[in-house]
Order: sequence, then structure tokens, then C-alpha cells
Amino acid sequence: MESTTGASASPVLEARHIKRHFGAVVALADASMTLYPREVVGLVGDNGAGKSTLLKILSGILAPSDGEIAIDGKPVTLRRAQDAMDAGIETVYQDLALVDTMSAYQNVYLGREQLSKNPIARLFNLVDDREMRARAREVLDSLKVKVPSINVSVKGMSGGQRQCLAIARALLWGRRIVILDEPTAALGVRETGQVLEVIAGLREQDVSVIIVSHNMQQLMTVADRITVMRLGRSIATRTVKQTDVSEIVGLITGAVPGDSPEARAAQQIPA
Repeated sequence: MESTTGASASPVLEARHIKRHFGAVVALADASMTLYPREVVGLVGDNGAGKSTLLKILSGILAPSDGEIAIDGKPVTLRRAQDAMDAGIETVYQDLALVDTMSAYQNVYLGREQLSKNPIARLFNLVDDREMRARAREVLDSLKVKVPSINVSVKGMSGGQRQCLAIARALLWGRRIVILDEPTAALGVRETGQVLEVIAGLREQDVSVIIVSHNMQQLMTVADRITVMRLGRSIATRTVKQTDVSEIVGLITGAVPGDSPEARAAQQIPA
């Protein structure tokens, strides 16, 4: 996937030297990553590498013990999920947080329903279903997401359609940064292709994406850069065009040394 970022572009998100301790347990020793406008960055690492902890910190679920997060060059404090959403960050987790008995458009607006413009209707907290359906359809069309109907429950939708619906929800609420946690896990080949197309289409909406994934081949298809974590540290970032799966796997396992002296020390590899 060809990057749309330039050398002169300023990052939309920077996480610098993030640390997180749980008592004596060090979940993150030194994690850093950068995300540029309209860029897709893969975040990879073995189980226990710290990916999930960093994801939760960027999502506002966990507060860092140390380090700095900046949006558009300005430091931000993310102490709760709402802080992250206010900063323009939306996270789509594996469970998608969809309600099976509700329709597609109702899930898009879940928890943020639009009240009717009619003053009397607003007194009774009645929602504007027509407006919500129209706006949901508009967003889904912009991402070329195909669902049976926005009026039927999501229970009968495929895993790929459900994943695309959750991504569309992030776009509807004006998020500039979308974090996807294993977006193609347990999906078939066709569904995976649909989700990857939607992720690529987010560029056209001026959205930047972080994908946490174990699937190297898929990341090599959709990502611009890949950041590798090992033992609670971000040890290397590679441009997809200048690397291959074997190098990324080697960085994950320790067969290939990381870039920083700290990473080399963590891997017990002499500088």
C-alpha cells in the first residue's frame, strides 16, 4: 500500500517513551510510536510484548505511569475513554460492541442517538430515526460498505459486515484516528478482503489508522509502516516497502536485533 504521507508532514499522534507498571510488574518499559496523516501503521509483537497495554493507553482505558502522548504536536492527557474520543481517537475492539437485536443504523448511533428537531418530541427524548438512517447510509456508502439493509438487526450479518459497520461508526463521529484490534480475526478470505478495502478507504476520509494484528501478510498489504514491540518496548519501525515478513518476524522473535541500544539490551544482543 503506497503511503500518502510526506517527509514534511507533521504527526497526528505521537506516543513517546510510554511506561506502565502494575505494582512491581512492568507491562511497558519504553514504548513509542508515531502516526502521520492518512497513514496506516501496524503494531505487532508476540503475546506479552505490550501491544494490548499500549492500545489501552492510547484508548484512554489505562493511564501511563510515565511518558507523553501528543495529538497534532500538542500534549494530551488520556485518563478515560472519553478523553481519547474527545481527542479524535476511536478504538474498535475485537468484540465490536454491537447489539445483535438492534439495526445497523441504531448500532452506528449506539449511545449517541440524535434527538428529534421537533421541540415537543425532544421533550419526550424521541430520536430522529429518519436523519440517523440517512446519515448512516451516507457514511456506509462513502466507505463502500455493503450491508443487507441498515434497517435490519445486525444479528444476521457476516463477521466482515459487522466489522465494517463498527469502523463506519468511528468515521461517523468524526474520528481522525482509528485503532483496530485484530480487525480480521476469525474472518474468511472474502470477508477479510472486504475489511481491508474499508481500512484502505479510510485514507480518502483523512483518517489515520493503527492496526494491532498477528497477521503479517495482511499488514504488508494494507499498512505503510509497521512498529514492532518486544518485552514491553517498541524496538523497531519499518516501512513496508523496505522490509519483508521474515524481517518483521525476526524482530518479533529476537532473531533480528532492534534499532535502539535499549532494545538490543532487552534482547541481550551486543551493540
